[in-house]
Formats: sequence, C-alpha cells, structure tokens
Amino acid sequence: MKIINSKVDAKLNKVKNLPWCENIVPLLLLFIFVAAVPPPTAKKIYRKSISTIVIDAGHGGHDPGCHAAGVKEKEVTLAVALSVGKKIQEQLPDVKIIYTRSADKFVELWERAAIANKNNADLFISIHCNSTKNNTVSGTETFAMGLKKADENLEVAKRENEVILLEDDYIERYEGFDPNSPESHIYFSLFQNAYMDQSIKLASKVEQQISKGINRPGRGVKQAGFVVLWQTKMPSILIEIGFISNKKDREYLSGNKGVDEIATGIANAVSAYKKSYESSSSAKIN
Repeated sequence: MKIINSKVDAKLNKVKNLPWCENIVPLLLLFIFVAAVPPPTAKKIYRKSISTIVIDAGHGGHDPGCHAAGVKEKEVTLAVALSVGKKIQEQLPDVKIIYTRSADKFVELWERAAIANKNNADLFISIHCNSTKNNTVSGTETFAMGLKKADENLEVAKRENEVILLEDDYIERYEGFDPNSPESHIYFSLFQNAYMDQSIKLASKVEQQISKGINRPGRGVKQAGFVVLWQTKMPSILIEIGFISNKKDREYLSGNKGVDEIATGIANAVSAYKKSYESSSSAKIN
C-alpha cells in the first residue's frame, strides 16, 4: 500500500511550504485520504459459531512495553493473557485457545496477526497496559480498529505501534507505515471495516464486565489505528487493562488479585459475546 500517491504527495509538499497553512495541514491530509484514496476493505467471512480465540499478550522479550516502579507491561500482560485463556477454557471447554506468546519472548506485530489468520481464529484479543504523563489517570480502555479520532486515542496508538521500530525491515513489512506520522495512523484506522461492528460489540462487553462485573473504572470503548489489529481477518480488539503510570492501577495489576479479576472480567465478556453472537447467528439461519 502506498500511503499517499505521487500526485497527492506533490500537492502536499507545496501546501506544507506555505507558512500560513501549517496548522491546517493535518485537516487537509485527512480530507485527501477520504477523497482520493478508496477505503480499504476486507473480505468478510461468515462464522456461525466461535470455536477458536487467539489471545495476544502485548510486548515481550527485549520490548518491555511501558514500565514504572519496577512493574513492566510485558510481565503484566502475559500474566493476564494466560489467566484469561484458562478462565475461558473453564467456561467454554469446547473453545480452542491459542496464545501469540506464552513466555517472555519478542513477537513481531505482523506475526501476531498471522497466528490468528493461520489458525482461522474467530476472535483476536490483544492485551496491553496504558501509560500517560498525567499519573492521576486510571482505568481500562478497549479499542477496536476504526476512525473515530481523538488526540488521546492517537497517542495510545502511536505508543503501541512504536514497537515496530524494534523489528527488522519494518518499512517493507508494514508497507510504508511510519509510527511517528499521525497521517499513517489515520490511514491505518480505515482498515477492519468488515469486522468493525462485531469488534465494537465485543469491546463493549469487555468494558461492561470490567466496570460493572468487577467494579473497576472503565474509560469506555474507543477506536484508533493499531498495527497489531490491521491484518487480522476476524473481530479484533485491544484492551488497555489499566495505567502503569498510575500508582493504584500499577499495584492492582501487579498483584494476583488484580490479574485474576481483570482476567475474569475479560473471560466473562467473551462468554457473553459468544452466547449473543451464536444466538443471533442461529436465528438468521432458521
């Protein structure tokens, strides 16, 4: 994929050279993307049941993710991911659980999606921890791929996507994606339209189960352009399970009680989504 074709690129260069336009360049870029680039689409595969779920523990190996006071995102996400998988299997013994990693190792973002696609997964759940300069901010956020731009959503996506800089040949692998470019993130957020509705439904159930089921603060369902969700061919979500930059969240997530409760909330959400989805699918068939 070319993020901007040569003609558009030439026009943008001219615009950027005009000093009075500096503040409106992002708006012009967004307009050009929508007007000049056909929205990318994915072929939607009908699934009558949910039998395989891929659980992705964010970061790993030489990529610690965000960290504070000795707590590393890669360790928290792995603990939660393994617990989520175990709880889903207890509730739904017929569902196959696949992990993108089950140990402290580095897995490139493209490979995480490839694991889900290769195994014909019905759901992809990526687990991460959040961080911000404002250490009073706390709570969970659950993301689906999509264009519902907010500055804070963009910052989360940029931080999570920066991991590709640790990969070899990332420019070719991700077709010109620049993790430092807001325009690249906006373009990526146009993907996943085929499964956006189901992804948002799953994300909503996660936020509901966490905020009401285990009584944790939830910041709602959001949309942004995440590289790890870009190439998945099924409903996919990314859950920011709390802020490592926040002392209370950090202590909660690094303890057994927090890991168990967050995992319970996610597993309960998956069970509720599966029941609703399969009931709806059955009604359509009948």
